[in-house]
Amino acid sequence: MTALGDPIDIDDRTVLVLGRELDLAHDQPDVGNALVHRTGDTLVLVDTGVTTAFRAALRTAADRVGPWSRALVLTTHGHPDHVGNNDLADDLGVPAEHYVPARDLGQMRDPESYWVRSFERIAWAAPLPAPALAAKVVSLFEPMRPFAAATQTYEQRPLELIRIGSLRFTGWTFADGAVRVLRSQGHCAGHVIVHLGDCGVLHLSDEGNGACGAMYDADQVKIQTVLGSVARLFEEGEAAILTDGHTFALRRGAEAVSHLDGLLEQATALQAAALGLTGENGRIRPSAFTGRYAQAVADGGVGGANPNPMFTAMMALNELGELGLRPEPGEDADTPWSRPALS
Repeated sequence: MTALGDPIDIDDRTVLVLGRELDLAHDQPDVGNALVHRTGDTLVLVDTGVTTAFRAALRTAADRVGPWSRALVLTTHGHPDHVGNNDLADDLGVPAEHYVPARDLGQMRDPESYWVRSFERIAWAAPLPAPALAAKVVSLFEPMRPFAAATQTYEQRPLELIRIGSLRFTGWTFADGAVRVLRSQGHCAGHVIVHLGDCGVLHLSDEGNGACGAMYDADQVKIQTVLGSVARLFEEGEAAILTDGHTFALRRGAEAVSHLDGLLEQATALQAAALGLTGENGRIRPSAFTGRYAQAVADGGVGGANPNPMFTAMMALNELGELGLRPEPGEDADTPWSRPALS
């Protein structure tokens, strides 16, 4: 059993600080894991979670990997469970830089609008109207301080071609190349993953959060592509330890490859199941599809950070889109989806 803020030592310069799961029934926000690492004299924080208790745990972990005289705070994406303590960059007492993805700035500035858009798509499955539900969910993540005086976007730096083993990525390097931020953009529009060369850690953040992305700005192809690429890095020995945003453990070597392959196998199995569930004419209402899809998710042992009916419904809509179905004209969120005519 783990608790919020528990540390897992990776080496004497690297700690995974554990978050916790979402519990809407008890008004408990989820908190994404954070990595705390030192390379040379630079403290590297990958995500800052949320809640004052987690903030204190990050400070303790930072002292644990010291000494350091400068800081680099990296945000993997803009969801509130990962950004609530970002102003910590200004409170470390040393020169600091903080980077966020430009494509996630909108949701960081106005998270309610982002979640309204997500919940409007599943109005037939949500317990409250989208604006009220979004306000309730966002209110759980307080205090919310996603920006610091040091904040800038990754995209303010020149984009780099980054070679790791046989693979090519685009992204940005820091700390003389010891820290690599790689664009992935699957879980949400701006998502990045982080490779720490000094210790061989590959932090997937939320790209591994289940076999199918739930948010309206998720990209299933990008999720699957990055999972395959990261598996290759482990097979080539370019990464040694896999961490992510919501799994409270480390995976090494072959175990990491097996885990990534398992996610890809689940993704293909879910899409195959979804195809069968749409019926011969490929026309179905989202509410009817979601009930059957939820059973396929349960039968396949598919996990993720937020295993609840709303997120399953959001995944279901993304699966319908992956099959080429689109909502028919109408104002009802539960209007049937079907394949557009080819002529």
